[in-house]
Amino acid sequence: MPDPTIAPYGAWESPVAAAMLTQGALRFMEIAADGGDVFWIESRPEEAGRYAAMRLAADGALNEVTDPEHSARTLVHEYGGGAFIAADGAAFYANFKDQRLCSRPTDASADARPITPEGPFRYADATVDRQRERLICVLEDHSGDGEAENCIAAVPTAGGEPQPLHRGFDFYAAPRVSPDGRRLAWICWNHPRMPWDATELWLADIASDGALHNARRIAGDARGDESILEPAWGPSGALFCVSDASGWWNIQRWTGDALAPVLAIEAEFGQPPWTFSSSCYAPLDPDRLAVKYFLDGSRKIGVINLASGDLREIKTPFNSFGYDFAVSGNRLIVEAAAADSGAKIVAIDADSGEIEILRQGASPKLDPVCISEAEPISFPSAGGRTAHAYYYAPRNPAFQAPEGELPPLITFTHGGPTSRTEPGFSLAVQYWTTRGFGVVDVNYGGSTGYGTAYRRLLNGNWGIVDVEDCSAAADYLVGRGDVDPARLAIRGGSAGGYTTLCALAFTDTFSAGASHYGVSDAAALAEETHKFESRYLDTLIGPYPERAELYQQRSAMNALDRFNCPILFLQGDEDKIVPPNQSERMYDALRKQGIPVAYILFKGEQHGFRQSKNIIRAAESELDFYGRIFGFHPPGNIPPVKSENL
Repeated sequence: MPDPTIAPYGAWESPVAAAMLTQGALRFMEIAADGGDVFWIESRPEEAGRYAAMRLAADGALNEVTDPEHSARTLVHEYGGGAFIAADGAAFYANFKDQRLCSRPTDASADARPITPEGPFRYADATVDRQRERLICVLEDHSGDGEAENCIAAVPTAGGEPQPLHRGFDFYAAPRVSPDGRRLAWICWNHPRMPWDATELWLADIASDGALHNARRIAGDARGDESILEPAWGPSGALFCVSDASGWWNIQRWTGDALAPVLAIEAEFGQPPWTFSSSCYAPLDPDRLAVKYFLDGSRKIGVINLASGDLREIKTPFNSFGYDFAVSGNRLIVEAAAADSGAKIVAIDADSGEIEILRQGASPKLDPVCISEAEPISFPSAGGRTAHAYYYAPRNPAFQAPEGELPPLITFTHGGPTSRTEPGFSLAVQYWTTRGFGVVDVNYGGSTGYGTAYRRLLNGNWGIVDVEDCSAAADYLVGRGDVDPARLAIRGGSAGGYTTLCALAFTDTFSAGASHYGVSDAAALAEETHKFESRYLDTLIGPYPERAELYQQRSAMNALDRFNCPILFLQGDEDKIVPPNQSERMYDALRKQGIPVAYILFKGEQHGFRQSKNIIRAAESELDFYGRIFGFHPPGNIPPVKSENL
């Protein structure tokens, strides 16, 4: 191997071109199984981010279930999820363009046909009521002038008007019909709670005419502090769910009088339901549950014996698992990634642990010698807290930095903020590390996977705890001698963009930043955002408008005089969650006061970038921007980003 080329950190020629971030890249979601068939939705950047529902038949045949002109994506809660379901050879999905439910044979032997009328309705998270030939789903009605109305509704599989079955709560999720077709369970909650704060588990009898009788709350209190998620029926009629009453999201079983733990352990068997139909467990048979969980800082997968309560881990080469989970026969179907390989759908035998790859993208492969693997780190933060992150060191054997030079660091801040980051292989991380950047991906206080108390650290403290932990992560790596203290950047999207902007405004830790569709004005978010999150900030900051002064204090827009370093804004023009005016107001104000700043508006993008050309431009623009700030010239023909005051 030739001697490495001497070049500054950041200026290394990388094997990961921006175009590789989208070439053959597939994002998987909504994994399901029916009989011997396995289904999922995959997002395709090269098709303008279209969501295609796929079927892998028991005989190995692969076909697309959605019509080629359709995208299986619902806008319930704006974030969607639960857009697709298949049963008995028929598939049903929400078409993104008009939000109508469509039906098509799973083998695509006939054309898709709409089964709901045109109108102001959106549908999600359906279950099949076989006895009555209908779907039972969450319906979101946008016909009124105020907030959308959510309810549980029925839709005939042959087509027809939706019929509301249960109303009265602000939000509903996970309606699930029992195996005998006689009962329906679901989750519901009210403002200002989010589903990871407090929910109720309800149960109703289904009458012969399809109406719900004797609907009653059987667990939880939407005004309390117990988060109950993911109701599911076992094959023998047992009702399960996930509850955090113990301080950890553990699996519970309904006894007929109360919830009882299947096992009690300091591990997380749940996850924040930002989208519908996410799952962490599934019944294998009457005696066993297949599960994925987070324990001792890492993701695991296993089987719970219901009689003994024993948990048996299945050893795999994977260190990250996706939000969706299903069972087909004796196999666990899940999205998985490892330190050196990207996301794929795999089937794992519950007994032998044998793994079969069912689907993976055709994205370019990266030479293992260039892969920077995650180093889990825990570090001290403000108030005596311990925070968590994954550190990726620069890695590219073809290059070496000049003697004595330390690499720049990019601090990644995940969205949510009630969410988490995972250590599985990501070209989006390797894009930076192969160029000579260090990357630290922070699970700041408020992240999930570390128990309820850690998840609630952000309650009343958004813009404080997350900022402190991200700053502490950078300081920790500076203290270890890993990175250059003069070249620390921070970047994030959505809520991560809020943390990024607050860190730049209220600390002196970072010298550059990039906000991807980030929140700059917390009060504007509370006033303008969609129903699902319209009261989220009551918990994260305080009741609005009663505590309007806190919103002003926690908003980067109101601290423009505190900014003293360059910042890049990246924004979709159709974003309903964080409207473009948030980024535009910040950009205009900082430009006028002489701060180096750039702004790129992406046409046809909502909350997050899904189109290939926009993903490429965003990555290259951010690299060019950092190069100008940190004093290096990225190799290659990268279009310069138009910047002001730089």
